[in-house]
Amino acid sequence: MSLLEVHGLHAYYGDFRALHGVDFRVEAGETVAVIGANGAGKSTLLRAVTGMLPAPAESVVFAGNPIGGLPPHAIVRLGIAMVPEGRCLFPSLSVEENLLIGAECGCRGPWDLARVYRLFPALKEKRALPATLLSGGQQQMTAIGRALMSNPRLLLCDEISLGLAPRVVREIYAAMPQVKAEGAAVVVVEQDTGQAMRIADRLYCLQEGRVALEGAPQTLAPDRVSQAYFGV
Repeated sequence: MSLLEVHGLHAYYGDFRALHGVDFRVEAGETVAVIGANGAGKSTLLRAVTGMLPAPAESVVFAGNPIGGLPPHAIVRLGIAMVPEGRCLFPSLSVEENLLIGAECGCRGPWDLARVYRLFPALKEKRALPATLLSGGQQQMTAIGRALMSNPRLLLCDEISLGLAPRVVREIYAAMPQVKAEGAAVVVVEQDTGQAMRIADRLYCLQEGRVALEGAPQTLAPDRVSQAYFGV
């Protein structure tokens, strides 16, 4: 049984259908990358999994239990956490206060403030500062740390490299093996195909709300990936 199974998922924004019968799975302990152009449905998939968009109960199954349609706070308590696109930090709170919000679900596990500060030492130095005073990379680290504080079994990362310098992106992705070492599976939504293929055990390419390609990166020829990505 896969850790996460998505079956024939349709998702809507009003009358607009953004996902068309998507099948998707994540095994325990693996890293799955989801790529695709803007508007392909990548973020929509994560929102449906985390309860931010309605979904039929049986279309999203986590650890053998149907969770489609559950509210986000219930899904977090089951062991799924998301690092949202744009970080969504609380500007009136300090770095440490933002991190502590992630622990409000009360889930036990290896992640606490000390462990997050070991993963991202820069945050410990600036823990008392408002989150808005951090660099973009440090804000992203805070968003990841906040998600880890809920001790997830599955960490969903939506466009975590967007707008960051290559050096910062490398630093953030260098932390992912440590996240996996603590037992979490990871899903990474990326527009950077090269980055996605470097870090993933398996890769999905979405195109216009449908799965256009799936497989292990080492088995996918570059021209197949480009064709699935651009639809040409």
